[in-house]
Amino acid sequence: MNKTIYHGGEKIVRKPIFGTGRQYNDFGLGFYCTESARYAAEWAARSGSNGFVSAYSIDTDGLRVINLCSTQYDPLHWLGLLFNYREFDLSSDSAYRAREYISKYFFVDHQACDCIIGYRADNSCFMFAQDFLDAKLSYKSFRSALTADDHNRQFVLKSNRAFDRIVFTGYDPAFGEESYPAARSREIRSVRSIAPSAGSGDFFITDMIREEIRPYDNRLR
Repeated sequence: MNKTIYHGGEKIVRKPIFGTGRQYNDFGLGFYCTESARYAAEWAARSGSNGFVSAYSIDTDGLRVINLCSTQYDPLHWLGLLFNYREFDLSSDSAYRAREYISKYFFVDHQACDCIIGYRADNSCFMFAQDFLDAKLSYKSFRSALTADDHNRQFVLKSNRAFDRIVFTGYDPAFGEESYPAARSREIRSVRSIAPSAGSGDFFITDMIREEIRPYDNRLR
């Protein structure tokens, strides 16, 4: 299957190079893209300055793609993978026990994959994840926060095989005066829309641990 993906940044990237980049991004070392040109423009202008959106085509046939946004996985699988690369505040007893529990039961073996699709841990999503670990945000509210915006997803190239498949197809400018306010407004709306309390059938991470809720439990659906 051929996909069109976009990378937002300060420069045009015609040829992504395997093994470069920052190790402590959401899913580790890799080339971070999105299937949304609009979101790539927001990434390019995240500091308020102008940037570029580079466009690519990639044939994913034969590649091992882990799609953490699919029904095969749960938001807790995404969070468990994030623990490997992002730092959380584990000063509360709830957060520490939550990390241990999620890491044990929602582990995702991603070392041999070629690409990862997953939610982008922007400021608001990272805050939701931290609140969930601190038992300030219920599971359903956390899940809703991650899945509310279908475009806030990353397509990350992780292997040499994936880098060999990517073909540069062009670029467009990204203007900070347009994209930066749009990104800030979206994050503010996202934060305001999430209710912290649990309703009927909902629960917090402390309930999950006490009741030993594991992957594919019907209560997670």
